[in-house]
Amino acid sequence: MEIIEKAPAKINLGLDALYKREDGYHELEMVMASVDLADRLSFEATKENKIVIETDSSFLPLDRRNHVYQAAELLKREYHLKQGVKIQIQKNIPVAAGLAGGSSDCAATLRGLNRLWNLGLSLEELANLGGRIGSDVPYCIQGGTAFVTGRGEKIETLPPMPQCWVVLVKPRMSVSTGSIFGSLSFNSIQHPDIEGLKDAVTRNDYHLMATKVGNALESVTIKRHPVIQQIKDRMMKYGADAALMSGSGPTVFALCEKKSRAQRIYNGLKGFCEEVYIVRTLK
Repeated sequence: MEIIEKAPAKINLGLDALYKREDGYHELEMVMASVDLADRLSFEATKENKIVIETDSSFLPLDRRNHVYQAAELLKREYHLKQGVKIQIQKNIPVAAGLAGGSSDCAATLRGLNRLWNLGLSLEELANLGGRIGSDVPYCIQGGTAFVTGRGEKIETLPPMPQCWVVLVKPRMSVSTGSIFGSLSFNSIQHPDIEGLKDAVTRNDYHLMATKVGNALESVTIKRHPVIQQIKDRMMKYGADAALMSGSGPTVFALCEKKSRAQRIYNGLKGFCEEVYIVRTLK
């Protein structure tokens, strides 16, 4: 039997860092949403008690460095399972892009193996397990639109964000999340209006939402990689309703109410960056 799971990318409509915690993590407030760009994972039971990962991406490790491997290993260890599994990953989300591709793959693995191995675990139980692997995994277990706090483990489901078109642009570089958070200065941080953003999403007010998006990490990443600001400026020039960096970067997204505007931004940036996508928000 083969089990199929989709692993959608996420964007941060809002990301704020409040303070550094005693455990070394930052206390966060985020509004996150899934978009229609997804990896595809398939799971097939094998007789040999091994975890085998295959992928079409040359960037992904196939061993314990991969969150997918870690998720399968965690389930096998926690529930004393002797079954093997072959996992195939069709990679569509850019790697190390601030779109939670690895975390979403991990979440899809927990959901898929829960079905394949008939474990009967709830989404909450899967989220608790996923939090041991990565901070974004609990959110990715359920996806959709959510208000996320703590280091990423506290999730409040929100109504779906107002439907719109999203243009994703990833410049040719990778960003270390740990390095960006390590360079964050609370003396100069610009805190986005997360409460106002939540209110706009809850009221399904697209235009208000577009004025409330914000990311406290932008100033740190843009200082190191000015191309991010250049992409934002081009997006606004071509008619975006809002442009923002997702997560710690480097991917930038534009929100557009009209597809014609999204297409114009796509055309204008396709020659500037290789990885450009037009997607929809997910309900």
